[in-house]
Amino acid sequence: MAKKILIINGHPNKESLNLGFAEAYKKGVLETNAEVKVLTISHLKFNPNLEFGYQRRTELEPDLLEAWEKIKWADHLVWIHPVWWGGLPAIMKGFIDRLFLPGFAFQYRENSILWDKLLKGKTARIITTLDQPSWYYWLVYGRPSVNQLKKSTLEFCGINPVKVSYFGIIKSSNDKKRKKWISEVEKLGRQNK
Repeated sequence: MAKKILIINGHPNKESLNLGFAEAYKKGVLETNAEVKVLTISHLKFNPNLEFGYQRRTELEPDLLEAWEKIKWADHLVWIHPVWWGGLPAIMKGFIDRLFLPGFAFQYRENSILWDKLLKGKTARIITTLDQPSWYYWLVYGRPSVNQLKKSTLEFCGINPVKVSYFGIIKSSNDKKRKKWISEVEKLGRQNK
């Protein structure tokens, strides 16, 4: 059975290098027998605010319901995003807040601190862009965006393993460097990982 891969682009700018990475990964996947779909969060129409927290459910907009169907369909999720202020872009954080809900992605057990991981069996790759060296982001800041997305969201919901690829320094990169990075991302797509 062919592997099902969902590429999730979390960059709000439609002309970003992250878009180039999404296209490169897809191009690589298309050279294999895997199936691939792309989800660009900034194209979705939804309120990114979890207005009532978990006290009361906010009905999901049609775009979020469709996005959730794609997430359920996929065996492997590829999250592509920049690191801004150490974290995720606001639209991507809002997407996660609104969609990775109890009963969807996880379920707390009654009268327990434990929970059920409802996305078990899926794997993921995070492809993230930085304006600093990845070693500096890890050593000085402790990789907050990776901790948030990998550990506190994806692994919390049962997605495992979650691999991470860092690309940077973006602001000082030239065309030659970017082409090299695009080639590396395309190779990840061909490898389906």
